[in-house]
Amino acid sequence: MINLFKKETKLEKLKRRYKNLMRRSYEVALKDKEKSDYIHDKAEQVFEQIKSLRYQYADN
Repeated sequence: MINLFKKETKLEKLKRRYKNLMRRSYEVALKDKEKSDYIHDKAEQVFEQIKSLRYQYADN
């Protein structure tokens, strides 16, 4: 059952965003390589944020 009142953490939001960007990058790659590279770069930036948040959570 889905919990409608549970708040997503920042880490969960970033993971969802990363997953969507990577999927979109793959889909666009079939048509436009430059646009796919741009989206992939955005995904990599989000991934770096995810890594930094994981290190912060690990320190606590």
